[in-house]
Amino acid sequence: MAGDTVIRIHPRAPAKPVLGSPCNGCGVCCLAESCPAALLLFRRRRGPCPALTWDDAANRYQCGLVQAPGLHLRWLPQSWENLARRLFLRWIASGKGCDCGFTLND
Repeated sequence: MAGDTVIRIHPRAPAKPVLGSPCNGCGVCCLAESCPAALLLFRRRRGPCPALTWDDAANRYQCGLVQAPGLHLRWLPQSWENLARRLFLRWIASGKGCDCGFTLND
């Protein structure tokens, strides 16, 4: 991401973790730009990922492609949702730690 970009973060979102730390659902990476899977599926090159969702109960952002793939991919047969969920978890490197190197300014 070049230059300064303004992103709107939910006021209850957790603080962005240190690079390499476990993901805490802060949403910074997906608010700043879409992952390769979302780029391919939604064909949007700028702006936040359209599948990013806020979870009020957990006070964190979650990947909608993982949580409810059929909601975002209406053509996806329901019997394939678990496979799609596992594929998206792998594509976003879930559990591998924060890979968002963006710096936040107040």
